[in-house]
Amino acid sequence: MTTYIALIRGINVGGNNMVAMADLRAFAAKIGLTGAQTLLQSGNMVFQSALRTADAVEQLLETEAKKRLKLESEFHVRTVAEWQDAIKRNPFAEAAKTDPGHTIVSFFKVAPSAKGATALQAAIKGPELVRASGRQAYFVYPEGMGRSKLTPAMVDKHLGRGTARNWNTVMKLAALAAEGN
Repeated sequence: MTTYIALIRGINVGGNNMVAMADLRAFAAKIGLTGAQTLLQSGNMVFQSALRTADAVEQLLETEAKKRLKLESEFHVRTVAEWQDAIKRNPFAEAAKTDPGHTIVSFFKVAPSAKGATALQAAIKGPELVRASGRQAYFVYPEGMGRSKLTPAMVDKHLGRGTARNWNTVMKLAALAAEGN
């Protein structure tokens, strides 16, 4: 059995795509995933599966969520090793230590292009920073995300559709996954 971390894009945000975490854990058990644990209310789940690849797990989750939960959303799945690699790739390690709530990682199914990341950085009109590495993009929002002009729509336009988590959540998921490993 392999331990996986799954992030669901856009659930329980602004009253849309509402899914209780207890329902998400029950759903995981019904489709054959074991030991499902959730973190926060934003679609973070750690579980074990006999499926051999994260892509296969993503397909299973997306297909079954549509059927069973009436939820059409993207799941971004990583193995524990892939998650640890994403942590090591963070080019903003100092910001992650001093301001983890404003250090953000966006996870993508396909690696964002360097060209897209460069174009996004050039489009930013504030103090925010962005770097892409692997299937992630890393952001620093020194003044917070609330008033930032670096919006999810801008990220989607330049890098593709992903789902973002702050550094605190990234590290909590790493700890949760390590318990299941």
